[in-house]
Amino acid sequence: MKIERRDFIRDLTLAGSAALLAPKTMYAQAADSRVEILINEPIGPVNPNIYSHFVEHLGGVVYDGIWVGEKSKIANYGGIRKDLVDNLKKLKPGVIRYPGGCFADQYDWRDGIGPRDKRPSRVNFWADTTYKAPKSYQEVTSGPQKYEPNWFGTDEFINLCKLTGAQPYMAANLRSFGVAEFMQWLEYCNAPAGMTTLSSQRATNASKDPYNVSFWGVGNESWGCGGEFTPEEYATEYRKYVAWLPTYGTKLQLIGAGPNGGDLGWTRRFFTKLTEKGMGQLNRMYGWALHYYCHTTGKGNASEYDVNEWYDLLMRSDRMDGLIREHWQVMGEIDREHRVKLVVDEWGAWHWQDADMPPAYLYAYAGTLRDALISGINLDTFQRHADKVVMANPAQLVNTIHSLFHTYEDKFVLTPNYHVFEMYMPHAGATAVRTQFTSPEVSFSRFDAQRKEIPTKFWGLQGSASINGKTVTLTAVNPDAKNARESEINIGRARIVAAEARVLSSTDIRARNTFENPNALVPRNENVSVGTGGRLVYKFAPASVTRLTLTIA
Repeated sequence: MKIERRDFIRDLTLAGSAALLAPKTMYAQAADSRVEILINEPIGPVNPNIYSHFVEHLGGVVYDGIWVGEKSKIANYGGIRKDLVDNLKKLKPGVIRYPGGCFADQYDWRDGIGPRDKRPSRVNFWADTTYKAPKSYQEVTSGPQKYEPNWFGTDEFINLCKLTGAQPYMAANLRSFGVAEFMQWLEYCNAPAGMTTLSSQRATNASKDPYNVSFWGVGNESWGCGGEFTPEEYATEYRKYVAWLPTYGTKLQLIGAGPNGGDLGWTRRFFTKLTEKGMGQLNRMYGWALHYYCHTTGKGNASEYDVNEWYDLLMRSDRMDGLIREHWQVMGEIDREHRVKLVVDEWGAWHWQDADMPPAYLYAYAGTLRDALISGINLDTFQRHADKVVMANPAQLVNTIHSLFHTYEDKFVLTPNYHVFEMYMPHAGATAVRTQFTSPEVSFSRFDAQRKEIPTKFWGLQGSASINGKTVTLTAVNPDAKNARESEINIGRARIVAAEARVLSSTDIRARNTFENPNALVPRNENVSVGTGGRLVYKFAPASVTRLTLTIA
């Protein structure tokens, strides 16, 4: 029976009044926080593609991270690192985006097919970068991380997707290629064997069966490394790329190169220009790609920060919520039916490279508890906007930026981000529901460019919830580095009959997993007692990501 929201709030008010009048013996300790899960206010289904990933030829992502070669002493499936495949498969990944990123808009897909010993070598897009790159990286003069050998290309990437159960998502080169090359790549991937010269070439190289690639990005970051276009110029290019594409029986889900963070003008001007030839142009776009990274302040290292820098980066990551709301509103000015959804296909915390990693492994670090909380903050945000966001891809899958895996030669470790993805898996495919968090704020100091101290407050508990049958999954982040949050949890007029907890936390806010100690930071399961009448009070640990699995009657 659907419960009207006004009745639900009335009942909560009466319940709260009763609690105030109840004797102190009823509650051993007063909760300082409250979570209201409104199961009769669905947001929408959580698209499993929110749990997707990203592979770019950048630093140690592909070479050594994913591709070790068939003759390697490292266990592999046809050259692809076995440990990575086995662990990624457990997460049931949605899609994997490839080959970039900025690398995509310089990439010739034809370089990466056919016999490997005959594939050309190219200079990698990132070879001369100085952005957050240590001096030692700039001095590297050889190796596959800087000089692309094309050992890993389209066929190897599709094999990675098949091994892990993910769908492929290709990013087409718009900056340095034209429509003809895009259509040929589409033909190579999707045309039935024997139909064309390219599909026959695919059958000879790797697979008689077509790859049926549905997701295609039309360029990448076209406002910057993808061509330095204006929104109007890119809209014209987009129309040209997507007009009259052959489908070969596969529904194409085309994704436009959306804004850099809060650039609302890029979104507004693109959609205005795109629809000059009619609103039907919106039917040729599945998603609008938003990119946002929270960048490290202070020393910029992944594992060196004080408590103020801890809070500062968590607060920066929380900017994602506002970006989704703002761009969605602007998109709705033109696309009133919201036919086009948001795809956040680059997100994460971006730090400097760890000093103990090889120079060529650009932006390589294992991540810490702080990164894990950033993963939780973002995944919860996407789920709270399940009606708007249909895909999200942290950058990158392995070794670089906000990665889930960290490798070096035969060494392999799961990062804290991996464990958060594992904890959040039950949300995928469930129905996201409105959830209200009330909690004391945390206080800290931010510093401006002149190192002037700015007193700042940040929320004390936040998360998301979903329902699947009689199971409610609640995930939450407690950013407070020292204090637990004892919270009363209510689910409308439903009664909680059982509860389980899984927690990722540490007394050390810089905790991380290393090759020497790969299990220094892993989730733990906790027993949870449900009180009389289904009342649940749960204490969220300091500096934690928590999943509560609630069974209701």
